[in-house]
Amino acid sequence: MQVFKNRDFRLLWIGEAISTLGDQFALIALPWLALVLTGSGIALGTVLALMAVPRAALMIIGGAYTDRLSPRRVMLVSNAVRLVAVLLLAGVVLAGAAQLWMLYAFALVFGIADAFFFPAQTSIVPALVPSEQLGQANAIVQGTAQLSVFLGPAIAGVMIAVLGSSAASPSTAGIGVAFLIDALSFVASLVTLWLIRRVAQTAATQAASVVSAIGEAVRFIWNWPSMRLIVVLSMLLNFLIVGPIEVGMPVLAYTRLPEGAAAFGTITALFGLGSLIGLGAAAALPAPRPSLFSTVAIGAIALAGVFLALMGTVFATLPALAVAFVIGVTLGFSNLMTMTWIQRRVPGTLMGRVMSVLMLGSLGLVPVSEFIAGIFVQANLSGLLLVGGGGMAVLALISLLSPAIRSMGHEPTIEQGGSAAAAA
Repeated sequence: MQVFKNRDFRLLWIGEAISTLGDQFALIALPWLALVLTGSGIALGTVLALMAVPRAALMIIGGAYTDRLSPRRVMLVSNAVRLVAVLLLAGVVLAGAAQLWMLYAFALVFGIADAFFFPAQTSIVPALVPSEQLGQANAIVQGTAQLSVFLGPAIAGVMIAVLGSSAASPSTAGIGVAFLIDALSFVASLVTLWLIRRVAQTAATQAASVVSAIGEAVRFIWNWPSMRLIVVLSMLLNFLIVGPIEVGMPVLAYTRLPEGAAAFGTITALFGLGSLIGLGAAAALPAPRPSLFSTVAIGAIALAGVFLALMGTVFATLPALAVAFVIGVTLGFSNLMTMTWIQRRVPGTLMGRVMSVLMLGSLGLVPVSEFIAGIFVQANLSGLLLVGGGGMAVLALISLLSPAIRSMGHEPTIEQGGSAAAAA
């Protein structure tokens, strides 16, 4: 592919592929560790919420510093902090000394680092590749991430189960090894990021204060009607879907499926495989007509909500895998379409801040969602998935009634004067 001739993109792809694969081990290990230590859905939801709170609260500041310092520098610092945090947690788990408060401390530090990493990660690809290669580059980066989601959780879940961790026979040995693997993956990412050439920053970005820089991005989005609605829609959808998935899936595997951690990892893997296929379909299929863009992109989200609601009726592993696969396909397809649509309409000097505001909008209610899901799941797992998935489907369909949403496909790109039109 043409984009692989770009040395810096190749380095980014290699490092993030390794790091993302390692992250999947931690994403299986952390909720499973909370359940092994406490057996409580409330404890699990609280750990996840504590990670999400600083991630959401500091996201917009992370975006401002991404534009000021360059995505590469911010990613380097964030990955270094997360490397230390994961190594420390791996050490206490392998020593058999893990306690719930340590998970809270880890979640807090990791969430703070994530707040800076995510805006930088979504900003660095447009900074490395030309606009005409952006869709291809996004498909490769997101596709590789979803391939990692397919491979990593299955391997991690089986490894944790083989080393003795199940609902009937809890053990933390495999969990500690999973954290150690994630730590090693951060080393690879740090090396490749270090080798990427620095991205030049404009004098205006460097000179602006953090507050004024953030204000510029907020005004840009506020003057863009469809983007305002996307922020609101993302907040509502993430509130309805993130908690039920991140809390509901491990609890479903822990309480209903005999394979335990292996089932949890495999469900997550099938979700990743579905997302990979959805991304590939969005990249390979002809773009929908402008008048159909929002119907296709947001309609896929509604379909994902329907299948999430169906997950509440599942009591066996094979149906759970099939449902997770379909949810992954629909969300992967929609995510690639909307991400490329946004990036092609935001000026490079605003990219980090605008992406951070959008991510703040989408992640702002995640801590509340995870905490409420942790309480709800104690009473009724099926009800949690039904309310979350059904609500997501209904909201997505209602949003299509908005003229601004329906006209998204007609809005011009940067090359066509899109930023000027949006900011007018």
